[in-house]
Amino acid sequence: MAYTCQNCGASANEPGHLCNPTDAGMDCKFCGSTDVSASHICKDKLAAMKYSCESCGRISADSGHLCTPVEIK
Repeated sequence: MAYTCQNCGASANEPGHLCNPTDAGMDCKFCGSTDVSASHICKDKLAAMKYSCESCGRISADSGHLCTPVEIK
């Protein structure tokens, strides 16, 4: 695993799956913004967000991008 969460110690291959990754600066593969934080939300995708992660609180339009997805109602 390449990244570790500074809060809970969890590990992941992608920093976006952690609430506070050791290497916070990354590029957004959806909107192309550079040097965004792990909590970045693409402005154009905000309306499409349908899931949140029970573990870290991140949101996503696709449940596959979250570690513990639950549908936002």
